[in-house]
Formats: sequence, structure tokens, C-alpha cells
Amino acid sequence: MGTLVAGELACTYAALILHDDRISITAEKIAALVKSANVCVESYWPSLFAKLLEKVNVDDLITSVGSGGGGAPVAVAAPSGAAAGAAAVAPAVEEKKVEEKKKIDEDIRFGLFD
Repeated sequence: MGTLVAGELACTYAALILHDDRISITAEKIAALVKSANVCVESYWPSLFAKLLEKVNVDDLITSVGSGGGGAPVAVAAPSGAAAGAAAVAPAVEEKKVEEKKKIDEDIRFGLFD
């Protein structure tokens, strides 16, 4: 495992440990945990993680891992007499996709230098 990946993982685990123990996540505390685990990381990793995590809810971050939006909604074929009803369903599906896209965009409102 490369040192870059090891540093990222060490800071990730340190932040998760601090969050799990309900301790505020700071660069100093992340660095202390990483040092106590005898992992060498670049000096900017702990402060980068601390700055990122001060602006997001860690619980939301944990629960949204792997939820890449799922598959697209499947339209069900309408019976022959309900063509007008099927036409009304299509805009609703499109509107739902737009709302999901907006929600995902709102969730990712953090930047590297915020």
C-alpha cells in the first residue's frame, strides 16, 4: 500500500474513531491518533480532514456511502385504455430525477478550500 493511501486511510479511521467517541474532530486530535498508531502521514492530511469534516455531518456522510443514486426508475407499461394516464406519469418521473439531482448537488457543497 502506498504512503499516500495509507495516510488517507489513517486519517479516515482517526476521524471515525473521534466521531464514534463523540470527540470533536480537529487536526491535532487526528494527528495524535495517527502518531499513536505509528503511521507516517504527510503533515497536511490531518488538517485537510479536520477542515472538511467541520462543515459536514459525519453521520450523513457515513450513511450516504455507496448510495450512488441507484438505478433509474422503471416505467411500467400502461393498459391500452390509459394512454393519457401514462403521459401524466412520464413528467412525474422526469421531475423526480431532477429533484434527486438537485439533492445530490446540495449534499456535495463542500470544497477543498472552504
